[in-house]
Amino acid sequence: MKKVLLLCMTFMLALTSVKAGNYDNYYQNLPVSMPKVTEAVIPDYTVNIKDFGGVGDGITLNTEAFSKAISALNKKGGGHLVVPAGIWMTGLISLKDNIDLHIEKNAIIMASPDKNLFIKEKDGKKDTKCTPLISASKRKNISITGEGVIDGNGAYWRPVKRSKVSDAEWKEFLYMGGTQAEEGKLWFPFNLKHYDNIAATPEAQEKMRTHLIRITDCENVLIKGVTIQNSPKFHLIPTRCTNVIVDGVTIRCPWNAQNGDGLDISSCKNVLIVNNTIDVGDDGICMKAGAGESGLKYGPCENILIENNAVFHAHGGFVIGSEFTGGIKNFVVRNNRFSGTDTGLRFKSGIGRGGKVEKLYISDIFMTDIKDEAIVFECTYIDKKYSVKEDKAETVTYTDAPFAPDFGDIHISNVVCRNSKTAISAHGLPGLKCVHDVTIDNSTFFYTKTDKDFDNNVDVKVNNTKFVTFDK
Repeated sequence: MKKVLLLCMTFMLALTSVKAGNYDNYYQNLPVSMPKVTEAVIPDYTVNIKDFGGVGDGITLNTEAFSKAISALNKKGGGHLVVPAGIWMTGLISLKDNIDLHIEKNAIIMASPDKNLFIKEKDGKKDTKCTPLISASKRKNISITGEGVIDGNGAYWRPVKRSKVSDAEWKEFLYMGGTQAEEGKLWFPFNLKHYDNIAATPEAQEKMRTHLIRITDCENVLIKGVTIQNSPKFHLIPTRCTNVIVDGVTIRCPWNAQNGDGLDISSCKNVLIVNNTIDVGDDGICMKAGAGESGLKYGPCENILIENNAVFHAHGGFVIGSEFTGGIKNFVVRNNRFSGTDTGLRFKSGIGRGGKVEKLYISDIFMTDIKDEAIVFECTYIDKKYSVKEDKAETVTYTDAPFAPDFGDIHISNVVCRNSKTAISAHGLPGLKCVHDVTIDNSTFFYTKTDKDFDNNVDVKVNNTKFVTFDK
């Protein structure tokens, strides 16, 4: 019997070792040299949120229970905080070194609709910005794992454009209370029936809208298996981190959620994004590297491998920009599928927020039902605000413009797109060569309106590629 138990234990340890080493397999046959990501290491010690007074009844506030549990783990040098089945309403959760937040199947961590819980106080004064539901800053070895859900309760935060919802949905928002603006074309979650405002005006409160999970200046980060949904703003934002793995995560929100980005990687190094499913209201998988001088200070987004992901609704499947003055360097994006996104491969930026792209290799991308362009380069991008009014670009002299976008050294191959309005679109800036040294090879595009829409001053070479449309 002892021999059987010993064999079983040996087998389980072998499985664990194989599982831990699986990420090495993704780094085979890369077109560029790239360091393998270092995984987070969590001590073998476990506590349960219930042991600290947590109640998963969907009513009880668990902010203090999470704080106590994380403090207890911190004193032990780290470990796993288990959140079992239930609905766990809470305010801020701040992760510390060597801690895994493990959310079991049928467990839902839900942000409280009380916005006041997300405002920190310092020296007796309230901060002017809200903090994400889950955050970590300057930490090492942190993870969020499991099969459970993290829900941001975003309807209590986001403005809503009347044109983007049905009559029935609009009535549901009005039932919450709130404030209409711009002659009934816009709704703010301001003056709600059951929850206090946190600012004097709808516009001021809108500026305080927060993200769902923000991880800043951390090392060795793992996000695996969980569902992240319904954020007030962006869903998952690793910023200035080193060694990040996002594996098997589902990120979702309503298609019309204002600023509902899925995954935003900003100024990070050594990142692996694999096996994820994203269906959101704004950009799907998005790369950023700061704007202006701050982007230069924080440095590039570098050594990023993105593979085997599915993006459904999003403004773009894979996106660079709009801000990346720190640069985009050493990327491999391969074996991904986009279905129903507004654009497929989207490169967007503008004066004051652009940077240099180097060594970007994209291959084996499969797209269906792309609303606009399968591949698009846009160098005059301007962020659209919550307002329904049209934004107008200011007249700019582009020669010697600061922080102009520099989309170059980009190699795209083996793309198959069935049904987009435009196959490839590339527009630069007068007097500047913003799109250059771009190759698109061995691909097939079925389009409904335009095959190639290029400015005269862009350098995009298309080789061995088919463009097919309906017979005229």
